[in-house]
Amino acid sequence: MTYIPNTPAEQHAMLRTLGAETIDDLLGAIPADVRLQGELNLPPALSEPALRRHEMALAGKNLNLDEALCFLGAGSYDRVVPSVVAHLAKRSEFLTSYTPYQPEVSQGMLQATYEFQTMVCQITGMAIANASLYDGSTATVEAALMAVGPGGRGEVLVSRAVDPQYRQTLATYAHARGFTLREIALDGGATSARDLQAHLGPETKAVIVQQPNFFGIVEDMPALEALTHSTTALFVAAITEPASLGVLAPPGAYNADIVAAEGASLGNPIGYGGPALGLFATKADLMKRMPGRLVGETVDDRGQRGFVLTLQAREQQIRREKATSNICTNQALLAVFATVYLASLGRQGFKEMGVQCVQRAHYAFDQVTALPGVRPIFDKPFFDEFAVTLSQPVSAVNRALAQRGIIGGYALDRAYPEQGANAALFCVTEARTRDDIDQLVRAMKEVL
Repeated sequence: MTYIPNTPAEQHAMLRTLGAETIDDLLGAIPADVRLQGELNLPPALSEPALRRHEMALAGKNLNLDEALCFLGAGSYDRVVPSVVAHLAKRSEFLTSYTPYQPEVSQGMLQATYEFQTMVCQITGMAIANASLYDGSTATVEAALMAVGPGGRGEVLVSRAVDPQYRQTLATYAHARGFTLREIALDGGATSARDLQAHLGPETKAVIVQQPNFFGIVEDMPALEALTHSTTALFVAAITEPASLGVLAPPGAYNADIVAAEGASLGNPIGYGGPALGLFATKADLMKRMPGRLVGETVDDRGQRGFVLTLQAREQQIRREKATSNICTNQALLAVFATVYLASLGRQGFKEMGVQCVQRAHYAFDQVTALPGVRPIFDKPFFDEFAVTLSQPVSAVNRALAQRGIIGGYALDRAYPEQGANAALFCVTEARTRDDIDQLVRAMKEVL
């Protein structure tokens, strides 16, 4: 069976139109020594049943969260997701829906998105939320671009305790767009207020701080906000663990201007790192500078409630020179998952999830740091992640834990080499029971 859709006669007709006799004539600009000579180095073809068995055998080599206990966070979090979430969010009306260009035939998706925006505002304490973005890192970039404005000039300060991938994405955009990116040093794992104050100046357009930060530490956001707003800069709260919003003060309470968050853990599966869901919220007076789309509620000529795309500040729908962003789509289906998830939890359930994260993480911290050869790295309040130094390299410990059906912590030297190869970041969400934690402790006692 061939996978080339056109016939030899059709190929020859196309070549004649291009003034070529053979396909090799089209490849003249490519040096012969870099062209593939002969067949691809592939094993013999398999039958469908044999191929399926081979794929299942390969998949079986992976640890998955149905079989393994996960203590890995660092931006992606294992959650307890009620079964109703997938049952509702995977309905064909949502699963096959596309961009709601025609609101009259997209009322279901528009209403779901409107509810999503409402819930994002409720958990963040902000006035306006958009219809979602790609992920937390690009949402953070959009916050920076919103702060520097159309000219793209100025300085953005970002805490070194912000997720390393977010900072890398910011650096990429800073290079392309022309704004300056500077990192604020840390003080005991938290953002240094003294270093922030030293770097603030008339060219500072935004200050970006993660809450809780990458090490799980709860930042003193009111103090950092006050320093930021002593200038004309915007204060941006980056959030990778949205469960924290159930117990910590929301960004609106400490006067954040913009919230850029990762919402994948709100009802969406981890999926080996993706897909992700960007949350974005801001103050009302900044709404017209907000990227992406905004779904609004209206009344039609018969007085019936309806939903429309109120704000569409993207290049596909307005003149390019007036676009605030090149974001060309959103994560609508994942936003529906998040909406159903938050609705299924309710206010009390969302708060309870955060409380359980705190309680279980602190129980795990006490048990793990009581082991010989384990010591805490920082001495500051934390949410559901904590950093420790082990008596052995994290890579070796994680291999041993994996053999016991446990996914261990994040090796901090990947992003913070000064911490050394023995520094690990553990995460304990509401999905981990006391028995799970005790199993981790027993395994670590055997390994260390």
